[in-house]
Amino acid sequence: MKILTGGVVAIASFTALSSPVYALPQANVDTVAQHLMGIMDTSAQAQQISEVPSVRMTTCEVTVEGANERFLYQEQALIRNLNQPYRQRFLRLSLSNDGEMVESRTYEPENPETWISLCEQPREERIIERDRITDANCSVYLVPWHNLYIGHTQPGGCPADFRGATQVTNTIVLHGAGMNTWDRGFNAQGEQVWGAESRPYQFRGQDG
Repeated sequence: MKILTGGVVAIASFTALSSPVYALPQANVDTVAQHLMGIMDTSAQAQQISEVPSVRMTTCEVTVEGANERFLYQEQALIRNLNQPYRQRFLRLSLSNDGEMVESRTYEPENPETWISLCEQPREERIIERDRITDANCSVYLVPWHNLYIGHTQPGGCPADFRGATQVTNTIVLHGAGMNTWDRGFNAQGEQVWGAESRPYQFRGQDG
């Protein structure tokens, strides 16, 4: 399907679907979590396109004390330097306030270096104290479309302070083989300073 490789189709589809339609069953939260959990990387794409970095994304479920929502921990690192991830975050998955989308809300970890390789610990040991994570005021909203989930950051993007960017935007497509992501950073003048341009980053699972 073109939606797995072309950015225009995915973004247009999300725009068409982002208007409220109907309340989603809670099971959609669990489905999005299953799409995200595990190990995915861009190595296959990087072998074909020199400007695409080889990146690994590792995501696992955690328990946040006192929270009823589902939480995941996620880190991204260059494959050549897995012990120094450049992005670490916790994701709270829940239905949006209107019940019509799945919201993935980002939380930042306190002392990020202490969480490196958290997903290698047994599930029962991945328990997080609520005061050790901070709301990053950034959400991605996802809607189901056939056997995919298409999502976009909140209107106006998310605040950032990373590699010269003051704002980040992202459009993602979750599918059976992994995830496509149009992750972009913009400076205070609205100029893109890093991230996907003409094509998405294609993260694929071990079986993708």
